[in-house]
Amino acid sequence: MTTATTASASRATSARRATSARRAAPAQAGAPAKPAFWPTAILLLGAGYALFPVYWLVAASTKGPGELFTTSTLLPSFTGGFFQNLGDLLRFNDGAFIVWGGNSLLFSVGGAAMATAVAAAAGYGLAKYDFRGKQVVFTFLLIGVLIPGVVLAIPQYLLLSKVGIAGTYWSVLLPFAISPFSIYLARIYAGAVVPSELLEAGRIDGANEWRLFRSIGLPAMVPGLITVFLLQFVAIWNNFLLPYIMLSREDTFPLTVGFYSMMNQGSDQLNVYNLVIIGCLIAIIPLILLFLFLQRYWRLDLVSGSLKG
Repeated sequence: MTTATTASASRATSARRATSARRAAPAQAGAPAKPAFWPTAILLLGAGYALFPVYWLVAASTKGPGELFTTSTLLPSFTGGFFQNLGDLLRFNDGAFIVWGGNSLLFSVGGAAMATAVAAAAGYGLAKYDFRGKQVVFTFLLIGVLIPGVVLAIPQYLLLSKVGIAGTYWSVLLPFAISPFSIYLARIYAGAVVPSELLEAGRIDGANEWRLFRSIGLPAMVPGLITVFLLQFVAIWNNFLLPYIMLSREDTFPLTVGFYSMMNQGSDQLNVYNLVIIGCLIAIIPLILLFLFLQRYWRLDLVSGSLKG
């Protein structure tokens, strides 16, 4: 009798606990999660560390020639120095800044487009085709990823000078056309998002390999290729050593080499620092606009791919 009563009481207690847990679960599920303090603080600290040079660039660009080294470093000036520096920069060497900016845009857009096209074809081929020596090619590709581009600058100059195109725009565009890291990234992405079953179905229907690559491979690889284009654009836009070695005429310089030549020509003049500072501020604007413009394509392509899949 006592044993039966005890068992009944235990079952009643378990039932009450289960009922209480079911009632508390919706409340806990609907409660907002408390934000983690330390991860947020670390992210804010990192953002401040990254944005502080940009703030200094903005503040320094507002100072006139006599204010850059005589006023507070972190406080901007409101004496009209920004527009004075901007006008002096545009008039420097009969508009050399405009020419340098156009060259940087040509190198960055052209080089990034060529590198993206090569990466798309090579990455797709390495991911979706089996051929003799495939592993050897991939091994050399990884070796190329590990080799710094600075090491190859002098050999590339010697090679292109023998061909006769050193000092031309092609001497900068061609070395950027092949990026081992971009090919590696495209290969990994193509292997993950391009379905082999769909390719086989297309072959059964009579589609040739170019049609399969254009209609199935490329649309699925678009988000990854946009990443490749952005990384290459930023790398080429900020590159200094390769154009410095390859180019000798001032009218072919990009912004990085142009600013360096500006400092060498007028390092004894105080206002040259103001011109370089405001020029660097203007030079980062295309990078910000490019990231904001391409960001929406990342989202659209990822969403459309999830819906189609």
